[in-house]
Amino acid sequence: MADFGNDGGLWTARLAGALAGAAVSLIYLLPKSRREAACRFLTGLACGLVFGGPTGLWIAVRLGIAGHLGASEMMLTGAAAASLSAWWGLGVLARIAERMRQ
Repeated sequence: MADFGNDGGLWTARLAGALAGAAVSLIYLLPKSRREAACRFLTGLACGLVFGGPTGLWIAVRLGIAGHLGASEMMLTGAAAASLSAWWGLGVLARIAERMRQ
């Protein structure tokens, strides 16, 4: 298992990736209100920060490039992917539930 520790550079990469993923999720699926935008952004940010490391490692191993990437690159990629994916799953389910309710 990868030990990412408390390296400041890794936390910066994790935060940058999470912010980028959250921002892109807002662009691809436009929010209906400010509240939805804030919820989506914070959900993406939290998921990117929490799941960035494991997601980056999983992606690198699946692509067979883990030996060619540094920890910061894996963290940035993983945080962005986790952040973007988090709201896509939750956002789609929320909109389906809203349509079913009406």
